[in-house]
Amino acid sequence: MSGDVSAIAFTGQDLQRPECVLATESGALFVADWRGGVTEIRPSGQQVTYLGHAVDGETLKPNGIALQRDGSFLIAHLGAERGGLFRLQRDGSVSTVLRTVDGLDLPPTNFVVADHLGRLWVTVSTRKVPRAAGYRPDVADGFVVLIDERGARIVADGLGYTNECVLDATHHYLYVNETFGRKLSRFRVAEDGSLGQKEVFAEFGAGTYPDGLAQDVEGNFWITSIVSNRVLRVDRNGRSEIYLEDCEPSHLGWVEEAFVNSRMDRPHLDNVRSKVLRNISSLAFGGHDLQTGFLGCLLGDSLATIRMPVAGVPPVHWSFA
Repeated sequence: MSGDVSAIAFTGQDLQRPECVLATESGALFVADWRGGVTEIRPSGQQVTYLGHAVDGETLKPNGIALQRDGSFLIAHLGAERGGLFRLQRDGSVSTVLRTVDGLDLPPTNFVVADHLGRLWVTVSTRKVPRAAGYRPDVADGFVVLIDERGARIVADGLGYTNECVLDATHHYLYVNETFGRKLSRFRVAEDGSLGQKEVFAEFGAGTYPDGLAQDVEGNFWITSIVSNRVLRVDRNGRSEIYLEDCEPSHLGWVEEAFVNSRMDRPHLDNVRSKVLRNISSLAFGGHDLQTGFLGCLLGDSLATIRMPVAGVPPVHWSFA
């Protein structure tokens, strides 16, 4: 089973670091916009951008975003030194959801997702300053925050660059990508939201840096890898295979050598050598049959689309618009 790079199409234009993409039943897509908000791509192709007001003099830097039932957006703010979670209304107003947790000022914040109970799961990749100091195989200081009716608290810590997470279709496990730990890990979720011990569900080898995460209706997980522009399928037994790849081997080798020798830095992420993909970072199942994959990216100005071999699980926000 493999995808065809030549079959990749694109949607959207002039997007600004569309790292995270959300698909909805209406056909509307919502992507993070590095200018300080969210851009909507409507089924007609029309684009509308919702930019938020500055917070403490700093423009919001949306990494992960989450669409809410009332039409507002939650923004995981990847600030230069400090992060947080904010709510953006479509009129541009911004309110603070979370800036500190367990006595800690939130470092640059990576991702946010709501589950079926309305709880919010938020990830912070690293406490290192600058964040590039966390691009190491031996650094594991990322964490997961849960926000529910009891408030906010850290429920998992010591992760190797925490990235996207998702509660699986059974609602029993929280799955979490550890980008520079090269792992897909999972935690049993208790009724009160607390997490059990970490289980490593899948480990990845050279060239894979897991970032985006989504589940299909057959129980498999789909992962995007930065740098190598890989889309991987992880089956229910934790076995992984590369479905799609678009990278220049020499470039990937250069990045890999830096990573294993703890010299990886921003230039290794801020450049890409590939045919069409521009450092893919997320995947959303969408389309009328939930079988179109929309790929967010770090370096492109549009979204790559691919036909998936199986439909995705509808996300919590699927019917929101």
